[in-house]
Amino acid sequence: MTASPLNNVHTTKHAGKVALVTGGSSGIGFAAANRLIQEGATVYISGRRQAALTVAAEALGAIAVQGDITKGEDLDRIFTTIKQQQGRLDILFANAGGGEFSALGDITEAKFDKYFDINVKGTLFTVQKALPLMAPGSAVVINGSMASIKGLPAFSVYSATKAALRAFIRGWVVDLKGRDIRINVVAPGTVPTEAYSSELGMDSQQIAQFSQQVAAVTPLGRVGQPDEIAKAVSFLASDDASFITGIDLFVDGGQAQV
Repeated sequence: MTASPLNNVHTTKHAGKVALVTGGSSGIGFAAANRLIQEGATVYISGRRQAALTVAAEALGAIAVQGDITKGEDLDRIFTTIKQQQGRLDILFANAGGGEFSALGDITEAKFDKYFDINVKGTLFTVQKALPLMAPGSAVVINGSMASIKGLPAFSVYSATKAALRAFIRGWVVDLKGRDIRINVVAPGTVPTEAYSSELGMDSQQIAQFSQQVAAVTPLGRVGQPDEIAKAVSFLASDDASFITGIDLFVDGGQAQV
């Protein structure tokens, strides 16, 4: 499955806001960038692959800045670009991340280091380097996962990285007391995207079978769509959530709740 097609929401919910979506060239990041743009924001997207980023930016009407969140110099370039062009950042969706299947017994140091480097260290320094550009009233949304609280086969390393993000924001909202910058986690359930093939190595038949299995144990009876996560991101980043900070918002069809 691919990211949701561009839709014409066209509201002023985020009018005049400047947003950055990391990992914005596909999947949930692409859907979130699309929704924020259609709701009035000027949106920057970042990602490691310049070609994919360029295509996505042209389709969205976003501004692309290539960068790998595991590299401090890349993050510096992203935020310097935003500072020079806009002078501020109102919304950060720290979405970039990854994972792969590795059962206990098959986990290597290389796999552990790779995903803690991307999901944990990369997210930490994305947020930390964004903060100097963020004024009172700004919002950070971090892409977590229902895997942070639910045991899934051969997915313990990924789950641990997402649990770490939840732990981070408990401390960060205290560190930011008095600054009026909100930080929340959106925790998607099963939402098939391009990453199911590119990261998890599943073919179309395996994705279809997996989706059917998930639908059978999910109260809403189906898997999610990228734009459904994007709507939750938009809400958490908006003034509608002005008194919400430090939460983990599960958007999982009830899968991890029962």
